[in-house]
Amino acid sequence: MSRILLKPEDHSRDSAGMRYVYPVISRRAGGVSVGINLNPNNACNWRCIYCQVPDLQRGGPPPVDLALLERELHDFLVWASSGDFMATRVPVGARRLVDVAFSGNGEPTSAIEFAEAVAVVQRVLAMHGLTEQIIVRLITNGSLLDRKAVQTGIARIGSARGEVWFKLDAGTPAGFVRINGIRARPELVARRLACCAGLAPTWVQTCWFRLDNELPAAHEVDAWLALLTPLAPLLAGVHIYSLARPSQQKEAPRLARIEAEWLEDLAQRVRQTGLTVHVSP
Repeated sequence: MSRILLKPEDHSRDSAGMRYVYPVISRRAGGVSVGINLNPNNACNWRCIYCQVPDLQRGGPPPVDLALLERELHDFLVWASSGDFMATRVPVGARRLVDVAFSGNGEPTSAIEFAEAVAVVQRVLAMHGLTEQIIVRLITNGSLLDRKAVQTGIARIGSARGEVWFKLDAGTPAGFVRINGIRARPELVARRLACCAGLAPTWVQTCWFRLDNELPAAHEVDAWLALLTPLAPLLAGVHIYSLARPSQQKEAPRLARIEAEWLEDLAQRVRQTGLTVHVSP
């Protein structure tokens, strides 16, 4: 396994030499996040223009080897708790495990085995006595919330004090096409978000950036906020952030990090709805 020190700017999926499990330094989670990549074929049902996955393709994942996932997570937790992982791979200020996060190189809930994979992760954490110390997170675009199996997996996360980070990058059909490469009706997205929040504590996460050196249009920001506002009582909060790592998509030269002051001004507007907001410039 590589001895290169992990950095927040590098979320390489092969940093541990495993198929499904990869550790990263998460600036938003505040320590070592144990990633679960159910999409090792770099396939996703969305194509976000800021996505850091190289060779991204449309589609879903191959069948998940749940036994291999269980062995890899067990082996990694042994390495992290009693091996040299923390001392050799993690900067001093981040040497703590904060979560196990379903994220990876595509939409995690597109795996048919998603709900079973959640159960596997929870079982391994229990075996290591980590159920109370480490939470399970799902980072999702929310597009498959209508599937009963997906709801089952999210409910399992919620029942074990885990949480969901639900991607919401736009509030208009044109915005969804431009940023996420999908056709979506805002009212349907809102319904799925409400469903998710009813199953597990749910944070909205939104990536803001300059496109062709232009700030997000005022009407797009207003539409995003209008979608959020009625759902505020259901949500745990909002993560607002900008670009931390270079996009691997063709639009990369057109994208630039947005100013911290702009993000904070937007955060103040969101806080007026009663929502907690975390800002990561």
